[in-house]
Amino acid sequence: MADRDETPDERFDRNWNELLQELRVAQTGVQFLFAFLLTLPFSARFDTVTAAQRATYIVTLLLTALASVCLIAPVSHHRILFRRGRKRQLVAASSNLAGIGLWFLWMSIVGAVFLVFQVVVGTSWAIAAGAAFVVAFVSVWYVYPTSRR
Repeated sequence: MADRDETPDERFDRNWNELLQELRVAQTGVQFLFAFLLTLPFSARFDTVTAAQRATYIVTLLLTALASVCLIAPVSHHRILFRRGRKRQLVAASSNLAGIGLWFLWMSIVGAVFLVFQVVVGTSWAIAAGAAFVVAFVSVWYVYPTSRR
């Protein structure tokens, strides 16, 4: 990989802008999922879910909320640290939060798929679908890119 002809400040600006682009994609996904989950208890059919399905819902909702916290936090950090010469720390902290937020995001997607399968076709299918998505996320989001380093 060729070195770029940029100062450290230019590199941190570029890294920050690249991170923001990544966060925009992830934030959209988590916001749609969170909105969907927040409406479920107000639907007529929610009263018919079992205790296990309610537990799945609560865990999935909490995972989605944690994903939201982590994926939106860099905006708050930027507001607080803006023009204070802390871009390096901002990029490092935001990158860590993005990684943690993505972990919570894929876990919440697995939880949502599990919940839908659990309600629609039963627990056995939910376990199979959930396991398949865990394998898919770990493979595509972590194993594949790590193998390409």
